[in-house]
Amino acid sequence: MTLFDELRIAWVHLRERKRQSLLTALGVAVSSAMLITTIAVARGSTQSVIDRIIEIAPHIIVSAERVEPIVPDNLIGTAGVRRVSMVERHVVDAQKETIKDYPGVAARIKGLDGIEVVSPSVSSRLIIRNRSRFASCTAIGIHPEQEARIAGLEEKLMERNALLELGYTPSGILLGDQLAEKLDADYHSRLLLITPSGDEYSVLVVGRYDSGFTAKDERDAYINLPLGQRIEGLASNAVTEIGLKTNDVATASAVAGEVQSVSGYLAESWDETNKNIIDFYNRNGLITLVLVGFVFVVAGLGVSSVMTTVVLQKTKDIAIMRSIGVQQQSITRIFMMEGFMIGVFGAAFGSPLGHLICHLVSLIRYEANTAGTFQSDRIVLVETPESHLLVVTFGILIAVISSFGPARRAAGFMPVKVLRGQAGG
Repeated sequence: MTLFDELRIAWVHLRERKRQSLLTALGVAVSSAMLITTIAVARGSTQSVIDRIIEIAPHIIVSAERVEPIVPDNLIGTAGVRRVSMVERHVVDAQKETIKDYPGVAARIKGLDGIEVVSPSVSSRLIIRNRSRFASCTAIGIHPEQEARIAGLEEKLMERNALLELGYTPSGILLGDQLAEKLDADYHSRLLLITPSGDEYSVLVVGRYDSGFTAKDERDAYINLPLGQRIEGLASNAVTEIGLKTNDVATASAVAGEVQSVSGYLAESWDETNKNIIDFYNRNGLITLVLVGFVFVVAGLGVSSVMTTVVLQKTKDIAIMRSIGVQQQSITRIFMMEGFMIGVFGAAFGSPLGHLICHLVSLIRYEANTAGTFQSDRIVLVETPESHLLVVTFGILIAVISSFGPARRAAGFMPVKVLRGQAGG
């Protein structure tokens, strides 16, 4: 029996049971469509977070942690062996670690290829007060013009000229919109910044911004760099970190290594700094994908059930084919071809159905809220040809595997016993 003959017999079996075959193929199609949609949603949520991070955060952050510790200049001993240093009085410095002579460090970094913007900053954990309202915040001292080019602040301002006003207002402060809402602070409200030691600094609200990241908008506020240095008690040439923007975000990791070598301070790319967030979304997507993948298992059980029924209905036909010399391998292939065709029809219909569902979901709009990690008024989907190909292949494979058991059972029938009326012989 040729392969074409086996294929023709399999097709006749399916055609005889049109309703059953269509319903089984529909189960595979729905499973394929749901898996395609789930993959698109999982990739979309991860990509949305990555895009937001790249949009509002530096591509590289140079922290105040030195790669090589400072070596005392009063060491006693020979280089290459153990050496000691005499300490007359041990004083623990309560100040933060800082990048000293940051203009010189910034100049060395600017000389590297791929660096577009360098923005020094000083961060302080403070209490901010507006009359009887209090909130904790991170005040970030910046040069407004430079930071705007890194964080894209100009597009996120709720007051158009807020950055310009911050630049010429020494005591100005730019609040996240949710932090401003907590404090009931409006444009030109007078607030107090309170340090852990109890010192107070009066600031004037020059505007608000909306980054879309809930945690940032309810926590971060921008002030001028000199004010940030004064709050932390730092010299005018010292900062706590330097943010960098590269020409190509994809090269940030490689450039970070060069920056670290040139500056002597620890440099981390955006994907290293936000590794926990990205891993969290990747894990969530994988878990969702596995759970929805079990829908395919259910569809496979449906295929197996239908094939078992077919085998029982075609017992005498199988016995007749075996008695005229059809090999067991041919019987097995006939029923596995039926499973293959069900899988092909189901996956072929499921792929465009999944694309249609993705399109419909992408059209849904809802009111953005602050309950999640970031604010969005839609479900972002990333649909790729690779995901369709993967799901179609997986759907066909599941259908073929599900038909293997019934096919092997059909090939194992003894034709003599079947024809004598002993079914399943």
